[in-house]
Amino acid sequence: MRNITIYESRGEDELFVPKSKEQLSPVPPNEEHSTITVNDELTYQEMDGFGASFTDSAAYLIHQVLEPEQRSVLMRRLFDAEEGIGLSVLRNPMGASDYARDFYSYDDMPDGETDEELKRFSIAHDEEDIIPLLQEALRLNPDVKLMGSPWSPPGWMKTSGSMIGGELKPAYYGVYADYFVRYIQAYAKNGLPIYAVTPQNEALYSPVHYPGMIMLPEAQSDFIKNHLKPKFVQHGINTKILCYDHNWDKPEYPKAVLEQANDEVDGVAWHWYGGRPSAQTEVFEAFPGKEVHFTEGSGGEWIPPFEPAFSNVMRTGIDILRNYSKSFVLWNMALDEKNGPTVPGFGKSTCRGIVKIDQGTKELTYTLDYYALAHFSKCIRPKAVRIASESSHALVSNVAFKNTDGSVAVVLFNDGEQAANVSLALKGIEALSFRMEAKSAVTVRIEA
Repeated sequence: MRNITIYESRGEDELFVPKSKEQLSPVPPNEEHSTITVNDELTYQEMDGFGASFTDSAAYLIHQVLEPEQRSVLMRRLFDAEEGIGLSVLRNPMGASDYARDFYSYDDMPDGETDEELKRFSIAHDEEDIIPLLQEALRLNPDVKLMGSPWSPPGWMKTSGSMIGGELKPAYYGVYADYFVRYIQAYAKNGLPIYAVTPQNEALYSPVHYPGMIMLPEAQSDFIKNHLKPKFVQHGINTKILCYDHNWDKPEYPKAVLEQANDEVDGVAWHWYGGRPSAQTEVFEAFPGKEVHFTEGSGGEWIPPFEPAFSNVMRTGIDILRNYSKSFVLWNMALDEKNGPTVPGFGKSTCRGIVKIDQGTKELTYTLDYYALAHFSKCIRPKAVRIASESSHALVSNVAFKNTDGSVAVVLFNDGEQAANVSLALKGIEALSFRMEAKSAVTVRIEA
């Protein structure tokens, strides 16, 4: 019998607990089974991995509020594949987002002034907290991939003259492309290769109280095709360009960009705040050569009780992966006891971080998002390939991957209101049978 590693979550007080086969609840005799059939001969996308974001707020809390020993333990639990859960994708704001202590870009100018040659460009802000944490993450896990997404260009490039609202002035498309080049080059000098960028976070939403910008598909297509990609080619930059970076409910946006700038776009980035994950497959099937990435989903107080919140991450995560995504990235790596810090004027925050750090007591709490991500990231490793898996029970959702070492990882979630008897069938091994409580999750890793 091959070695089998099992993790089970059965509620708020029993999260991602290692189990032996014998410790799983046995199937009562003469009760029906739901069969999960795994077929490693039918393959889909290759994974980059799982992660979250070192926003300004998260990086500040981890780097400045925690004691050095606390920080060291946390970073290992986040990024080390043996001691921790081996997170491997980090998508970071290029400048301030809603979760920053103040408004900033990499080239801020006094009102009425511009800097078209980017003489004032600087990533000094990031060198304080964000870059040291990214460097530590890469040291702990060399497979970590970094993505960059701006919430807003510098205000002087925009019709609003501010990081809030407005659109990018066409006259500054070329300058803004240079801004991306400078960002990638500056990070590279710090030993941090940028794997992918998106031109604009949530390009169809213009918040009135934090950085943001409308960038319609025609504008994004023009910017990518005629400015960003040519500048990347000119400077020998291989960073991927992902379009859209917004919700599932508007698949016509990435389709329009891919129709107009197909050769210059590597894939599509998606968020979960509207629509269904099937939009990923809809666009993938229309443009099968393009990558699918899930770049932001936050949990928060809008789903307050534990069970619906944990279930949402498990259920949606499985759906995201079954719809061709190469990544599954949640939002803030850390927030404080007030779900902040946030930019001035933001108001009440309801988002939840991967961990919570109390600014007064320095108490560190791992949230349900940490344990939900663990069900995926601990056993589905970078470069794993999704393989076919089907359930005879509609409410037992599942996804399966084959790792580069030949091991197979299967993530199961019982979305029903009753317990389900499950039998996991994989060619070459004896079927593994166990009982899953309602709304429980099980991850099984079967050695090669």
